[in-house]
Amino acid sequence: MPTPLSILIVTMLSGVISTAILLSLPTFIPGVKRWILASVLTLLSIGLVALRGQIPGVASGLIASEVFVIASLLQLQGCRQFFGRNPSVWLEYVACVAVFIAIAYWTYVSESLQARIAVASIFHVYAYLSIAWLSHHVSQLGRPKYSYRFIAVVAFLAASGHLLRGVMYGTGMEFQNRFLESTSANLLFFSLSILRLPCLAVGMAMLAHDHMAEKLKSLANTDDLTGLLTRRAFFQQAQAALAFADRSGEPLSIAIVDLDYFKAVNDRHGHASGDRVLADFAATMTKNLRASDLVGRLGGEEFAILCPATGSFETARLLDRLRAKVDGSSGTISFREDGCTFSAGVDECREGDTLESLMARADAALYEAKARGRNRVVVATSNQGKESAMEARSLAG
Repeated sequence: MPTPLSILIVTMLSGVISTAILLSLPTFIPGVKRWILASVLTLLSIGLVALRGQIPGVASGLIASEVFVIASLLQLQGCRQFFGRNPSVWLEYVACVAVFIAIAYWTYVSESLQARIAVASIFHVYAYLSIAWLSHHVSQLGRPKYSYRFIAVVAFLAASGHLLRGVMYGTGMEFQNRFLESTSANLLFFSLSILRLPCLAVGMAMLAHDHMAEKLKSLANTDDLTGLLTRRAFFQQAQAALAFADRSGEPLSIAIVDLDYFKAVNDRHGHASGDRVLADFAATMTKNLRASDLVGRLGGEEFAILCPATGSFETARLLDRLRAKVDGSSGTISFREDGCTFSAGVDECREGDTLESLMARADAALYEAKARGRNRVVVATSNQGKESAMEARSLAG
């Protein structure tokens, strides 16, 4: 039968593996630094317990227990940080101090190993149940659920193990005079620790890799300069919106937008200034359009705006308000004196439309707007299958 000391050594090896897994993660990911520190402190705690009797008891007992408590708190804080929450809760620091005082009391004033184990177990139960709740309820929308559920299950099982340990020792169901005494309960709880440490590390690694996958997806779908959707990402989401509109019968409109005389900005002020104009214009669009509107950069100074559940005339009015705001802006759009207004062509989805046919009509309306003098919004209309256009402001007026 293995002794608690031999299992403790295996637990330490398990902790080393867990630390190695976490050290492989990029530290710029929120929460990773706290997870690594928690793993290192867990190793320190196990080492102090293994040296019990070789160094003064205050170091191997009291400090080992408190370090383990702090490690659990750091794991919880790391999870909060990963999920975008405030990692620190001041009451938890108070609880850590209270646990330290309680363990010191039952070490030097009223000796009780059972009470020390029970008090520490209560804090561990709280920390791991909090991790389980966070991982289960705050998983990122649109991301695979497996890694979040995995760490939630592991944390819940860890909390259950600590709860069982606390109840058994706190109620006197299990009694021991020495911390590493060879009892069935001791062997069980150390064995659970061997599994818990690497499983939590693997779960945290899966969360971190999912975070990196989401960042890579965001980089692939987001235009670096403007923060808008890339051409490919816009087409993908627009195709899905068009399919939904076709099924539901709701209206759907698209606008093709092009900055007027943009080449003059690049020629006179340089491409860096042109980039600032594009970024300013994208920010202005994002601020003044609706949250439901889909905005993408098609390339250069050309943009596309998809307006779900919106007819072409309503979309044209929305774009014309944006046009007037850009035209009247003195600070938002750089180098306005060079003609940084925009022209737009708008059209509404019709029966049998594809995204290509819808965009082609909106693009034709854009060319009509350019031909009429720029700085205007034009709605495409159909007359016996031939394409023509009508100025939106005259329709609205």
